[in-house]
Formats: sequence, C-alpha cells, structure tokens
Amino acid sequence: MTRTQVLSIDMMGGDHGPPETVPGVAQAAEALPAARFLLHGDEAKIGPELERHPGLKARAEIRHTDKSIASDEKPAVALRRGKGSSMWNAIEAVKAGEADAAISSGNTGGLMAISKLVLRMSIDFDRPCLVASWPGAKGLTTVLDVGANIDCDAERLVEFAIMGEAFHRAVHGVARPTVGLINVGSEDVKGHEEVREAHAILSSGKFDLDYRGFVEGDDLSKNTVDVAVTDGFTGNIMLKTAEGTGRYVEQALKGALTSSPIAMLGAMLARGGLLQFREKLNPPRAAPLLGLNGVVVKSHGGAKARDFRDAVLMASGFAQSDFAAEIERNMKRLSAALAESQASTVEEPS
Repeated sequence: MTRTQVLSIDMMGGDHGPPETVPGVAQAAEALPAARFLLHGDEAKIGPELERHPGLKARAEIRHTDKSIASDEKPAVALRRGKGSSMWNAIEAVKAGEADAAISSGNTGGLMAISKLVLRMSIDFDRPCLVASWPGAKGLTTVLDVGANIDCDAERLVEFAIMGEAFHRAVHGVARPTVGLINVGSEDVKGHEEVREAHAILSSGKFDLDYRGFVEGDDLSKNTVDVAVTDGFTGNIMLKTAEGTGRYVEQALKGALTSSPIAMLGAMLARGGLLQFREKLNPPRAAPLLGLNGVVVKSHGGAKARDFRDAVLMASGFAQSDFAAEIERNMKRLSAALAESQASTVEEPS
C-alpha cells in the first residue's frame, strides 16, 4: 500500500498570506490527489479562504497559531522569537515525522536559520545552500548557491556541485546532469584560488559526476551545463541582476505594445506568443534549501497562487526522490579525495 504524502505549509509567509497561499495549495492539491496538507497559521484568516476550496478542505488540517515571522526580521530575531510561529511549526512537523516536506514564502534568513536549528544539517554540511532554476534557450539550469553562503572555499564549492547534481536529477528528471563551475573564463589558469582548487578536485575523476569544467555567465542562458556552481555572493548578484533585467524587458515590451492603436492590435493578435515569452522570462519562483535533514522549499516572497502551487509541487517531487542517498554517496567520495590530497601533501619532500 502506497504511503500518503503529507506536506506541511506556512500559510502566513510572504507578501500576501492566505489569499494567495490557500488557492496555491488548492491548485497543487488537484495535481496531488493522494496528498494531505498541514496548514499552519491563523485559523481566522485561513478558514474563510479554505471554504472556497472544498477539495482541499477535505484533505487539509489547519494548525492554528497567531504567531508569524515578519519579512524584515533578522535571522537572530527569528530564532529567538520564532518558536510557535507558522514557519517554525511547519518545519517542526517535518522533524517530528508528521510531514514529508515544508514550504514557506516567508523571510529567507529566518527560514534558513530555523530550518538549520530544527532539522540540523546532514552529513558534514555547515549551512543550507539556496538553489535557483535559471531559464535558458533549452530549458532550466540549476544554479547554486544564490545567497546562503557568501564566502566559499574549494570544499564547499565541491559540496554544491554534489548537491546540485542530485537536485537536478531529482527535480528535473535528467538521468545524468552535466556540471560546471562558474568562472571569469574557461581556461584552467583563470579565477581565484578557491575556484581553481575546486576545479582540480572535480576533475580528478573520483566522483560520479559528469563534470565539464569552467563555464561563464553567458553559458547559463545557453544551458551549456545542467548545473552551474558558484559562491553565494556571486550567485545572488547574478540572480538579482537577471530578475531586474527580466522585469525591465517585460515593462519595455509592454510599453512598446501599448504605444499606439496599431501596436495594441498587433499585441492582441500575438497574445499567445507574448504569454509564452513572459513565461520564459519568469523562472520558477521556488528554491529548496539543500543540505538539511529534511525537505524545505522556499517560495518567492511575492508569490501569487500559481507560484506557490509550483513550490508545493516541487516539494512533493523532491520529497519522493533519492536525493539524500545520492548526496551521502558522493560526500563519502569527497571525504576520501580530501584525505588523499592531504596525505600526498604531507608526503611531499621539503
């Protein structure tokens, strides 16, 4: 008998709360007919919205709390005051074994801090890693880290490669994802010491990864590799720049298409193609926190119902994958490679 999947959801996070999170979960429930849902938050706000979605109501349980994490709270404050909040309780349900995954569109720093405290890190990871799905000409490229870890040494970058490769296979269904390190050039001599050292480790052939070497920023839109690895400082700047550029292009196009009656007529005739173009500019607004002892997915703070639906569906698929076992296998290879490297360094004659 197949076990019923349970998804634990912070209904109060983000800019909109239940008016968007409830219909988002309802849309996901239509695609997940066997799943159940734990809805954490203010019952007085969730209940009326849930009445509009009887299909979801039949498979959902509201777990009331009037506490929530504000979008501008610092991670330390979220940790100190967050116990009993909708975000904390959603994650706690995963730790207790009541749920298979947690989803929130709330404060990113707070979500990371609470997830790390409640679930702890798996293997030898230090902090969760934030991953993004980057749109390109041929599909989506997994990019990590995009903001969780500002300073990264070579070992951390290799960990990201291992996590990203397993994530891309689990979520995007690619049997053997290709992996690259983001650098300022493709030549081996380019880049800072950490990225060159990570390149040497990944090129050693000791990992079950299809590693393709260095890639540059423009390779993301070409989908040159399935997984692109960088530190959180670089990744976050890249992500915010891309988001801003996408919004500018969308606004400029809208302005051009409403500049005259003829342009507006052309826009009406091309509406289907324009909607497809808009979708390509908007990557999935959901990002899992990798490296935890449990599945936590972060939805965009401004997520509307459709965006939140996508986050719930991502969490469902992620929770059913072999992600954790794949990570553990390659992390053991990393530990062995690092130990061998240190041993050879000690044995070198002075």
